[in-house]
Amino acid sequence: MTARALQIFLALSLACLWGASLGVAHWRGDMWFLGRVEATALDLRTLIRGSKEAPGVVTIIAIDDETVRQTGGYPIPRAALAKIIDAVASFKPKAIAVDILLVDPGPEADDLALAQSLSRTGTIIAAAAVYPQGKQWVAAKGGDPLAGVPDAERILLPLKRFTDSTKLGVVNVVTDSSGTPRFFPMLFRTGDQIHASLVLQAASVASGGDPGIEPDRILVGGRAIPTDIGHVLPINYFGPRGTIETLSAATVLNGRLTRESVHNRVVVIGAAVTGGGDVFHTPFDPVLPGVEVIATAITHLMTGDGLVRDKWTRLADIGSAVVLPMIFVGLLAWRRSAVGFAMIVCAALVWLAINMAAFSHGIWLSAALPIAAAAPPAILFGSAQIWLSRRRVQHFARQSELLQRFHAPALAKWLIQHPDFLSEPVRQDAAIVFIDLSGFTGLSEKLGPDAVRELLVAFYGLVEEEVSAHNGMIMSFTGDGAMIMFGLPKPTTGDASNAAQCCVRLSNRTRSWLAALPALIAPRIGFKIGAHFGVIVASRLGGGSHQEITATGDTVNLANRLMEVAAGHGAEVALSDEMLQKIGHDSELFKSGALRGPVATQIRGRSGPVAVWLWQDSQTR
Repeated sequence: MTARALQIFLALSLACLWGASLGVAHWRGDMWFLGRVEATALDLRTLIRGSKEAPGVVTIIAIDDETVRQTGGYPIPRAALAKIIDAVASFKPKAIAVDILLVDPGPEADDLALAQSLSRTGTIIAAAAVYPQGKQWVAAKGGDPLAGVPDAERILLPLKRFTDSTKLGVVNVVTDSSGTPRFFPMLFRTGDQIHASLVLQAASVASGGDPGIEPDRILVGGRAIPTDIGHVLPINYFGPRGTIETLSAATVLNGRLTRESVHNRVVVIGAAVTGGGDVFHTPFDPVLPGVEVIATAITHLMTGDGLVRDKWTRLADIGSAVVLPMIFVGLLAWRRSAVGFAMIVCAALVWLAINMAAFSHGIWLSAALPIAAAAPPAILFGSAQIWLSRRRVQHFARQSELLQRFHAPALAKWLIQHPDFLSEPVRQDAAIVFIDLSGFTGLSEKLGPDAVRELLVAFYGLVEEEVSAHNGMIMSFTGDGAMIMFGLPKPTTGDASNAAQCCVRLSNRTRSWLAALPALIAPRIGFKIGAHFGVIVASRLGGGSHQEITATGDTVNLANRLMEVAAGHGAEVALSDEMLQKIGHDSELFKSGALRGPVATQIRGRSGPVAVWLWQDSQTR
């Protein structure tokens, strides 16, 4: 075997092992670190598919703003809720589910009226599972079909007078990192007891029988509904709010409910009032009422039109995770040129087409897993084999080296007049600001070097303008970010204020710049800013032929770490308490947005927490 053949064999073997290891984790449900990627890909596929008409099997009775206005407040009186339930029940729906937690006592007369109404109608009412530390999902273990159902700390039950003659259903959903509900658990466990969800209870009552529990599926009314790990039902959104037929509860209270709206349907009663808090972000709607999420899941159980994600789809995902990286590496080994890259793109497009076709037929194949399996082997092997990749790296290196040679004009003039400036290190107070683009590295892999350079030049230009306007100095451009200092060539009393004002202006300018980028680029890039005031060591670093003016010390390190804090808290700017004390907590500099804090934050590399203030522009909150 030749050396090249051995290299290819090793690369293919490692690619296979890498994909298989990710596949095993995916099978066990341990791929949480790819959750955001998969969620974004799922939203994109949903939007490409577009809205679709919901089957007419569920009607929502919404307690909306008009209902609250008529009844005099929210929550609405329980006597009014009883009237709604009785009116709906008079038209003989298949089932009535109430998505309202009735855990606190109300006026005795109202509670009595509601209890009597519930006993007459056999309505299903809501309960909620409480989990330790918010954990709602665990990986399946062993052969027990219920092994993947997580243990709840307790079930938050309605008042006993409401549960004597009704069925209970738990209303918890499983959300992703963005807060979008992705799954509706069918079962919940507390100790040795298993509790059904509100969704499952409503569908079972409507079908006229008890549900069946089997590995990887739920049986409802003779229909087998595939479920994912832990018997969770994937949610396939039909469209924005109102896609499922929704009637105002005020219509019911006013006696205008019609038979055809509820007869032989499942009716879900829940809140849709403004400010009620029970709303979720979905691909179609940033504020979809929780009652519509429940109605969507009930529709899936009644019609079987939900997404299929079960052991068979996960096996298909594992196959993609093993085969796709081997195809990519094999193509690069066969054609070490742009032709190889073109063939990889074609293979990726074929896979994407298959993935999208499957999704359009209700089959949820993972997008994040094959990407995570195929990208690293292809990049590592290609970087060692393809001349074009080496040329691109060299181009970026020359670009970075060129950009880092420039200093602020004021400092350049000072150096001409004082050639020995900082020949010896100097300790002084200074404000340090870091700004960095997030998501730029991944985007640069998809864009050509010329397009990347144009973006960087535009970004560096606006940074330089704002820093110069506020008497700061750019210490360095590092890839897609910058380190900025206020206090050179000499410290002044206004350094902290200038730095803070620069942070606000940089935030506004960068946000506007990102919004003006093409639609395919803008959503993929964000930014974060960190700022701190303290003691730094200003000095010259370098050899005899090239030297740089730089700042070092704990102040610099902390300012850099504060960017992570800003990103982690969803803010644009994170400032240390030291800087804010220097400026003054009531400074007018931050009036254009919201300044909150101090937040005690554990900073990587520090033994104790650091007080941090977070700023966000009012237009982006």
